[in-house]
Amino acid sequence: MPKYKVEAVDAAGKGFTDVIEASTEEEVTATLKESGLLVTKIALHKDRKATKKKSAKGGKTFSFGKVKPKILRDFTRNLSILQDAGLPILRSLNILQTQAKPGALRNCLIDVCAEIESGSSLSEAMAKSPKAFNRLYVNMIKAGEAGGALEVILQRLAEFLERSEQLKAKIKSAMTYPIAVVFFATGILIFIMTNIVPKFEEIFADFDTELPALTQWLMNASHFVMTYWYLIPGVPFGIWLFIKITTSFSYMRFGWHLFLLRVPIFGILFEKTVVARTTRTLGTLVQSGVPILEAINITKETSDNAVFEQMWQKILDAIRDGDTIANPMKMHSRPGFHPACLFYFFVFLAGPIGCLIYMTKLQNKILGDIVVNMVDVGEETGELDAMLYKVADVFDDEVAVYTEALMSMIEPLLIMFLGVMVGTIVIALFLPMIKLIESLSN
Repeated sequence: MPKYKVEAVDAAGKGFTDVIEASTEEEVTATLKESGLLVTKIALHKDRKATKKKSAKGGKTFSFGKVKPKILRDFTRNLSILQDAGLPILRSLNILQTQAKPGALRNCLIDVCAEIESGSSLSEAMAKSPKAFNRLYVNMIKAGEAGGALEVILQRLAEFLERSEQLKAKIKSAMTYPIAVVFFATGILIFIMTNIVPKFEEIFADFDTELPALTQWLMNASHFVMTYWYLIPGVPFGIWLFIKITTSFSYMRFGWHLFLLRVPIFGILFEKTVVARTTRTLGTLVQSGVPILEAINITKETSDNAVFEQMWQKILDAIRDGDTIANPMKMHSRPGFHPACLFYFFVFLAGPIGCLIYMTKLQNKILGDIVVNMVDVGEETGELDAMLYKVADVFDDEVAVYTEALMSMIEPLLIMFLGVMVGTIVIALFLPMIKLIESLSN
């Protein structure tokens, strides 16, 4: 005979949870009703060990790493469609688990289905699979379960993930062209330095003539590239390793993230991207019914920027003391001076020049007045979620426009740089030839 995990309340509103053995759910409900209890939740109860053992045989494969955002987005959209069609949640998950390709998501769905069969709620089951479902995802599902609007929450989640992926895709597609140009240009220059220039050097050596300064510099550069060629991939790797090691300390991580927000040209892009992501996250959580303190805490943890994490933490502390969101947001939107940020400016932007650039940006805010004012209006009118969505939409559009403008500026600069490099090499190689021709004609 099957067992059912039951949650019920009595006439006084006192709740209790128990596991009852019965033939059907209707029998359990009728039995409790005769005892004066109202069933609020009922689910088939199975032994967790047996369920997990069964699920382990059901197609789990080896995988490592987290579920990719694109895969999670597609899963959320499909689950939303199935829930909107009225299918039970367990059946919907089983369908999607069967359709999923072997990997991290499928393994997580197997575990989620096993937890639900054991009597857990969807949010509780998802919370035990952090490789696929982060705190933001779990809390929104929890809010959907509490409000009885799970299909609506899943739709909002899918839209949120789609907008986040669209923003990332815009930046990635815009950066693909300059990165590819730099990569191929570096390869061509290395080929010239290691194969073409040495042959010209042999020709010049046969004539035994003094080389012009520019040509001699090119020959020395060619010798350096041929001798220390391993430094070419080693330099970017060394920079990446240096950043990775230094930012492993929270103090230096804050300085690095502040450097990214303050660096000329690209800093504006980083800032607008983080503002768009954090405001959309908070707006989605507030609209879904997540308590404001929990929503801000989740927004802080998912911002991926230490400077914004600190700001949201100060806002959280102020709200606990009875303040609004807009007041501490305005107060703490200016990070101020940070020695670690000055250090990165010195290292990466020509020493004293970088320090001077940083000092000129000390008064800059990471959140403009328009963001603070819209949040203030949202709090006054009770439409905070709508205002946060508007801010996110505005900054999404600004990121797209700024990215296009940046790429249209970078493309001619790259072409100009390549032209100067190739032109310098050609001039350096032909200067001795011209000198030899002139000596022969004389």
